[in-house]
Amino acid sequence: MRDFLHHARTFHAYLVEIRRDLHRHPELSFNEHRTAAAVARELEELGLEPRTGVGGTGVVADLPLGAGSGAGPVVALRADMDALPLTETNETDYRSTSPGVMHACGHDAHTTMLIGAARLLVEGQAAGTSLPGTVRLLFQPAEERSDADNRSGARHLLDADVLEGVSAIFALHVGPHLPAGKVFTCPGPMMAGNDTFQARVLGSGSHGARPDAGVDAVVLAAHVVLAAQNAVARRISPMDAGVLTIGTVRGGTAENILADQVTLEGTLRYFDPAVRRRLREALRQALAVADALGGAHELDLRDGYPPTTNDAAMAELALEAARELLGPDGAMPAAPMMGAEDFAFFLRRVPGALMWLGAAPADRPRELHRPDMDIDEDVLPVGAAVLAACAARALTD
Repeated sequence: MRDFLHHARTFHAYLVEIRRDLHRHPELSFNEHRTAAAVARELEELGLEPRTGVGGTGVVADLPLGAGSGAGPVVALRADMDALPLTETNETDYRSTSPGVMHACGHDAHTTMLIGAARLLVEGQAAGTSLPGTVRLLFQPAEERSDADNRSGARHLLDADVLEGVSAIFALHVGPHLPAGKVFTCPGPMMAGNDTFQARVLGSGSHGARPDAGVDAVVLAAHVVLAAQNAVARRISPMDAGVLTIGTVRGGTAENILADQVTLEGTLRYFDPAVRRRLREALRQALAVADALGGAHELDLRDGYPPTTNDAAMAELALEAARELLGPDGAMPAAPMMGAEDFAFFLRRVPGALMWLGAAPADRPRELHRPDMDIDEDVLPVGAAVLAACAARALTD
């Protein structure tokens, strides 16, 4: 395992080439056709037999490592493949060529690092390294959004039984705001659960010069937004973690017409189910303000991803594997964050751990889900080595 990082650095250029190709050609959730084909091609060149079209556009491959053709435990490694609906502002030769779509969450890097981990394990086996079991490679579509049935890519893969026989699972997420090359994880809650909502605040229209003849949905919506924020501030203990964010407000047709309806969209974030219940109640009470002021409301509140909760033993295993590769200061405990990840669905089925891999570019840290998001590509071999090391240690232990 100590040789994984040295070996991965010998094919750094190979990893950069794959990542930049994926970055130039991002694809939105449930449409990762080119990406899946590129993944399958790389796995086939490694001598594997990938299954494509799993859960839609997913790719799955088993890598038997033991002398007994994979007899023994099965450990899964997962990477997500989809991009976001953003227009990239970076001026690089590998910037997105797809208008309005870019890899702003690092899934191009995740996919690349999992391919790199597969190469490390395949070439290690060819060099005589034998591990008692099988590594299952999961290239997942649609982490960023759910379909019309409210199922994200993780749930589609689970419906395809990709965890059959799996005893542990690991994944990495790049953090362009974190020190490059450092690994962070923790036992227990790592990322928050989230729900999403769309609410319509209903009034009645009239001429803008005669507001008394209607019920202004814009004013109603303003009261709802303030009530929602005040409710959270006063209904959630300062010692608990809870967020209610209204991200979009849409309504009205002209400057001289009272809007008859306004649509609000947002998200709830939580770790504790009790906090989730209070957030939902606070949202409903805030919307009831519109009713009290002469309007009405409709609410579509959808279950999102549960909290991403690492298994304690698997989180410790991941930290130990990373420290063996990177030294004692190369891996450290992470603070939980309010972002959400559908890797949580896998962790509900089998023990495992999600890790952050610091990837801040040398010029300045970046943020996820922004049009200038980018990473330090020197972390690609690190991520590949850490994934391979987690799988090897899990199989050995």
